[in-house]
Amino acid sequence: MKKLIPYITVFLTTLILAFPSKAQNCNLSIRGKVIHLENNQPIPGAYVWLEETKQGVVTDLDGNFLIRNLCQGEYNLKIQFLGHKEIQEKIDLASSSFNKTFRMEEESFALSGVEIHGHRDAVQTTTAVTALYGEQLLESRGENLGESLKRVAGVTTFSTGNSIAKPVIHGLHSNRIMILNNGIRLEGQQWGAEHAPEIDPFLADEITVIKGAETVRFGPEAMGGVILVSPAEIPTKSESKTDLYVLGASNGRMGNVSVTHQDGFKSIKGLGYRVQGSVKRAGNIQSPDYYQANTGLNEINFSGALGYTSPKLGAEIYYSFFNTELGILRDSHTGNLTDLQEIIANGRPFSNVGFTYDILNPKQKVAHHLGKIKSHYHINSNWKANLQYGFQLNQRQEFDRRRGDLNERASLDLELFTNTLDLFVDHTHPNEFSGTWGLNIIQQANSNIPGTGVTPLIPNYQMLNMGFYGIEKYSKGPLEIEGGIRFDFRDVSTARFVNNELEEVDLNYSNFTAFLGAYYQLSPSLTFSTNLGSAWRPPNINELFSQGLHHGAAAVEIGDQDLNSEKSLKWVNSLEFTSNKSTFELTAYANRISNYIYLNPTGDTFVSLRGTFNVYEYLQANALFYGFDFSGSYEFTSNFNAYVKGSIIRAKNTDEDNFFPFIPSDRMDWGLSYKLGREKKTHKFTISNQLVARQNREPDFDLAPAPDAYALFNFGYLRQLPIGQNKLNLGLQVQNIFNTSYKEYMNRFRYFTDDIGRNILLKINYQF
Repeated sequence: MKKLIPYITVFLTTLILAFPSKAQNCNLSIRGKVIHLENNQPIPGAYVWLEETKQGVVTDLDGNFLIRNLCQGEYNLKIQFLGHKEIQEKIDLASSSFNKTFRMEEESFALSGVEIHGHRDAVQTTTAVTALYGEQLLESRGENLGESLKRVAGVTTFSTGNSIAKPVIHGLHSNRIMILNNGIRLEGQQWGAEHAPEIDPFLADEITVIKGAETVRFGPEAMGGVILVSPAEIPTKSESKTDLYVLGASNGRMGNVSVTHQDGFKSIKGLGYRVQGSVKRAGNIQSPDYYQANTGLNEINFSGALGYTSPKLGAEIYYSFFNTELGILRDSHTGNLTDLQEIIANGRPFSNVGFTYDILNPKQKVAHHLGKIKSHYHINSNWKANLQYGFQLNQRQEFDRRRGDLNERASLDLELFTNTLDLFVDHTHPNEFSGTWGLNIIQQANSNIPGTGVTPLIPNYQMLNMGFYGIEKYSKGPLEIEGGIRFDFRDVSTARFVNNELEEVDLNYSNFTAFLGAYYQLSPSLTFSTNLGSAWRPPNINELFSQGLHHGAAAVEIGDQDLNSEKSLKWVNSLEFTSNKSTFELTAYANRISNYIYLNPTGDTFVSLRGTFNVYEYLQANALFYGFDFSGSYEFTSNFNAYVKGSIIRAKNTDEDNFFPFIPSDRMDWGLSYKLGREKKTHKFTISNQLVARQNREPDFDLAPAPDAYALFNFGYLRQLPIGQNKLNLGLQVQNIFNTSYKEYMNRFRYFTDDIGRNILLKINYQF
């Protein structure tokens, strides 16, 4: 027995060490999220201190913090942030880790040493959200909005040539995707594939993509998702800052200059301003073997804002102006049926043009004015009232190739006036509940300007939409549960002359939408979110009434007054993993849409004095969209890392058991980046490869087969140079390094031409 005692002692000691939780567990953690009480926006840079262990951490960009390796016991947690009341909380770590959302309240304005901070309202949602900001946004400068958003997994473009691109989210685009310019829903003539969003990406400090149906928050046009283009916060104190961008591109010989300046007034605390402007010019785009005739563009844009912020009251005046002239590929407008058939069969233009900046007919001229007045008032520390009014004027002219003096007249000349009014209240509390209740009114009038000499494609119309909604959120530790409901009704009145007789039509639509979602932090590195939402969209005016030649699209479009509203039920699930070296996000979705409206090629052609054009008609069918997006990165060393992202989507006509036209094909993008530099690693080299599969799920009829799969290689270089208190960023990008000839299935001009060839971009950004 004595001989066994040493062995028994060793065994018991090993057993005790192997199961320390029976004694003292020191693998616990305290994690949390720090947000503003007034608007639920995350607070980055808040200081979190644990008195017993003398540990301090700072919240990240999303307001999150984590303190690891804590033993069982009681701890005193302290959270501090300039201009906000300090939070102190006693935490009892018994047998499990602690997780909580902390809401910080602003201090009284009268207290000394307190700063006033301007704020940008945050959209809190449980559906999948991705944002472009910082270095990633810097690398996208010079691209249009649609091209910039292709950096987000699950977002592609529906384009007409190289310069016109509309964002596509999970297979949906145009009036199913809402774009907000500084909180105002962008309302233009956005119903055509060649009607690009009238917005200058340079005004954005952050671009956010919400991939789920957000109709409860924003109304029917948010059925497919939402894109938030958010400028920087307006300064509330004197701190001058200027951003200068100078860009050039080899393909199209594009030049682009943008300047943003912001500052606050010394004499009035809380008052600041921001101004921004850009100009852009490009000539004919070059495919690998030829120039594309008449594909240049000119842009002049401006935006300005004046804002005042105090602890009780905030107000902002904002104005933006977007003005562009775009050439339309001349070879898309053919003279007769034989020419049309031959160019589609040839797959490329017969013309052999050189480079020019001249823009001839066919072309577009678009001017868009947007004005906003917004104010908020803190009724108390928990309730805030908001008022926002927006005015927009969109002027669109489309020019066709016509004879004599008619060539100078627009073939389509439209003026769209839009008024929006939002009244809503936000409530937040130190406990777990927050929410928004509101009223949204949209009034719209669209007119055909006389004198075109052409029967208008769409009638004059007036639209009134009114929506009432409520959203509530419960947040406690790692769990967030959110739900909402909305009711909309819409009245549309149209008028136009048909065979010299006035034809007037009145239509009414109404519907409820609702959603329920949840967000849960499974572990310090793993989160899961799910969102189930219903949505609806009444048919747009062009889908109902188009009867004629759509000049910018070089196609005849036929509408149907008997179309019903689209109704959908979408379920989005997202899993996100983050560790010290890697990140990964997977989003899966299913979207069942009743009465899905789509533009279908009929195979017929229309012959007129202005040429021969393909005929499309608007049809409806029940649809099922489903798929997934993924993105991830891995850091091999502090200097060397890799990324990958991609998407797969399926869209089926469940009535006829076939496929819809213009659905993105499967794609993946991967790349490697390497940083040089001792301390700040100011040199960054990136090599990437984009792989796009052939769209094998084609409709029963199309004007030409889907193009082949393609692979593009790209190179990027970014150099950051501190110059005193200022910063200089130098960028070089080479797109399509090997000058590969390819056609993108989602480009409506793929019938006539290849896509853009090699493009070398030089980017200079000076911040001072």
